[in-house]
Amino acid sequence: MQKISPFLWFDTKAEEAANFYVSVFNGNPRRKIKSKLGKISRYDASGAKASGRPLGSVMIASFSLEGQEFTALNGGMYFKFSGAISFVVDCKTQEEVDYFWEKLGEGGETGQCGWINRDKFGVTWQIVPSALEKYLSDPNPKKSEKVMQAMLKMTKIEIDGLKKAYDGK
Repeated sequence: MQKISPFLWFDTKAEEAANFYVSVFNGNPRRKIKSKLGKISRYDASGAKASGRPLGSVMIASFSLEGQEFTALNGGMYFKFSGAISFVVDCKTQEEVDYFWEKLGEGGETGQCGWINRDKFGVTWQIVPSALEKYLSDPNPKKSEKVMQAMLKMTKIEIDGLKKAYDGK
């Protein structure tokens, strides 16, 4: 197990979310590492009594997305996801941006600048092309400002639009 890994609190859909995320990342056209579902733990009598969750229902679903380990818990309605924490998906190509934008945004709410404010499970994602960091960190402040202005007009980030702004076109 890695030293630090995300632990996601769901009401009742931990296993469904884990399966969904694994399928999305395994469908990535530029997949590097196979994503996979890990162990599933179920509420035993003691856990069910303490948590109020049904006996035998899924308690924890572990999974990995391209080598990053996650744990999903069915813990009830006590906590909700917030956009204050998000997962950034680094995309090398527009094909990859388009893929993750479509798959993770389906049934959720998309926002400005590559943000999926909430996927269908309430989790926040940022779908970001690798080129964005290069363009925004350019030592020429006029170039980086033009890229920022272009990005602020986008919902899904378009690499060609960023490049045109960067090149001053």
